Amino acid sequence: MSRLTILTAAEQVAAHLRNELLQGAWTGLMPGGDRLAAELGVGSDTVEAALRRLEGEGLLVTQGRRRGRRIALIPDQGPARRMRLAILTSDKSDRRLDYVVEFEHELREAGHTVAHAPRSMAGLGMDAGRIAAMVEKTAADGWLVFAGTREILEWFAAREVPAFAIFGRRQGLPMAGVGPDKTQAIAAVVRALAGMGHRRIVLLARKRQRLPIPGLSEQAFLNELASQGISPGGYHLPDWEEHINGFHARLEALFRVTPPTALMVDEAPFFVAARHFLARRGLNVPEDVSLVCNDADPAFSWCKPPVSHIRWDSGPVVRRILQWAANLSRGKKDLRQTVVKAEFVTGGTIGAVKARSL
Repeated sequence: MSRLTILTAAEQVAAHLRNELLQGAWTGLMPGGDRLAAELGVGSDTVEAALRRLEGEGLLVTQGRRRGRRIALIPDQGPARRMRLAILTSDKSDRRLDYVVEFEHELREAGHTVAHAPRSMAGLGMDAGRIAAMVEKTAADGWLVFAGTREILEWFAAREVPAFAIFGRRQGLPMAGVGPDKTQAIAAVVRALAGMGHRRIVLLARKRQRLPIPGLSEQAFLNELASQGISPGGYHLPDWEEHINGFHARLEALFRVTPPTALMVDEAPFFVAARHFLARRGLNVPEDVSLVCNDADPAFSWCKPPVSHIRWDSGPVVRRILQWAANLSRGKKDLRQTVVKAEFVTGGTIGAVKARSL
C-alpha cells in the first residue's frame, strides 16, 4: 500500500502557487500576500508561509520590507515545461524515506512526471556498467541519483541528460547536488567517546564511503581519532561484504579477539542489526558497548534511553531538489552543490568504558 501524505494548508497553497508560477501566471513581482489570501480564500499567515517556502525553493526572491517578492524565473527562457524525472535509489527501501516521499509529491504537484528506475543500484550489485545500461534504456529529462558512488556519479556528470546527486560522492563533479555535512558532527562523536575513555572505536560504513579512499565523513572520523591520540587503521574503519551475512561476519570477527567498546554505524537499519547482535551476545548498551547511529530515524523518538545519533534537517534537501527541478524546467543550467548542517545528539546509548574493557 502506498503511503498517504497529508499536506498542511501552507503546503497546499505553495503547491498551487508553484504550479501557477511555472505556468507563467505572473511575471516581475509576485502579488502581495493580502491579495493572494483574498483570491484563494485562506488566511494571510498561510499565504505568507507558502511564499516563504517558494523563496526557499529559489522561485521567489525577497527584496526587503514592503517591496514585494521578485519572481526568479528568467523570462527569455520560455515557459516552464513538464519534465519526466527518474529517481535512482541506492536501495529499494530508500523509497519509503519521509523526505523521498515528500519531494516526489512536491515534484508531481509542480506538474512533473516522476518515476523510480526499474531497479535500485543495490539491486544491480552497485555495478556501474549494469546501472549505466539501465539508465540509457530509461527515458527521462533529468535524474535524481540517491547516494551514488564516485564512479556512478562521474558517469552521470559526463552525460548530456542533467542529473542531481542526493548525497553520494559528488564533491568536485560538474553536477548539482545536496547532502548533509557530517564531518563536524562525527568529530564530535569521537571526542565524546574518547572523553569517556573509549579507545577501541569502530565505524561500520558502506563500501562506497570507504573506497577507493575514505569519504569526507570517514576521513573526519580517522582524523579525529588521530587528534585524540588513537592511531587509526583498518580496525577502526574495517572492510565488510555489503549484505546481511557480511555485516554479521564482520561483527563476529570484531568481537572475537579485541572487541570494540564503541560502535558507530551509518544507517538506522545497521543500528538495529548491531543492537540485536549485541543483545544476542548478552552485551548491554551502553554499559558494555556504546552505540551511535550516524543518521536519524523517526523510530528513534520512541526509544528509551534516547538513541545517540547524528541528525540534520531534511527540509533544505527537499527545497534544493525542487529548486533544481524548477531551474531545469526553465532551461536554466544549475550545477550548484549545497550542504546541510548536521549535529550530534548525545542520547543515552553511549557511556563510560568499563574498567575491564580498558
